[in-house]
Amino acid sequence: MKITESTSHYDNLELMSVQELLQNINLEDHRVPEAVKELIPVISSLVKEIVPRMHEGGRLFYIGAGTSGRLGILDASECPPTYGVPHDWVIGLIAGGDEAIRKAVENAEDDENQAWKDISEYGFNEKDTVIGIAASGTTPYVIGGVKDAKDKGLLTACITCNPNSPLGKEVAYPIEVVVGPEFVTGSTRMKAGTAQKLVLNMISTAVMIKLGRVKGNKMVDMQLSNAKLINRGTKMIMEATGLNEREARALLLSEGSVRKATEYFYKHK
Repeated sequence: MKITESTSHYDNLELMSVQELLQNINLEDHRVPEAVKELIPVISSLVKEIVPRMHEGGRLFYIGAGTSGRLGILDASECPPTYGVPHDWVIGLIAGGDEAIRKAVENAEDDENQAWKDISEYGFNEKDTVIGIAASGTTPYVIGGVKDAKDKGLLTACITCNPNSPLGKEVAYPIEVVVGPEFVTGSTRMKAGTAQKLVLNMISTAVMIKLGRVKGNKMVDMQLSNAKLINRGTKMIMEATGLNEREARALLLSEGSVRKATEYFYKHK
């Protein structure tokens, strides 16, 4: 029996009050970060492998199905606006294609050959990294994808919530975050999904910082795609240069990023 499919520690959920439901869900959620903490050494080793590979032109692929695939796409899609990187630096792929982001595509996750086909559409090189995401650790789409990636010489890792899973056995860096049974039996969008999101946050954030996309603690390369981000960037420049708000905003909009604006200021000071 997979731990992710094992019976909930709670029963008769329909008889609980709303307060009891929420308290018990929250209690279970508290187990997740502690489980993730145990895997920091593995995550650290993986990040240290990814960074030099990306410095040399490698990219980071996430592959998954269902909730796991959507979480990978979410993390990948947030890297360009947050860190100002190209859209093909971090790529999220889901079984069933873009249609599956919003609704399930029947049998898509059962094709063990499709993930590599999806990756191949982007081309690949030996510096790329493929991270398979599957709460169960048994999804054919994901297992097939990392096996093919490994055979081609790419770095492989996985994020799963079952120990000694078939997926974990196929990768160089298995990140197996064991969070226990779900509050609703088998509903891995809950604790398992939360664990996967936390690990993805850790990987992409650490990688981007080590690639130089953060200065101090600021997102100096973020895209200025809305008023909130322009205001945030203006404040960053004010703090870094001592310019007033009007001057900082004008410089930001002229140069296009906090980094470029700050560099321009000190170059022409």
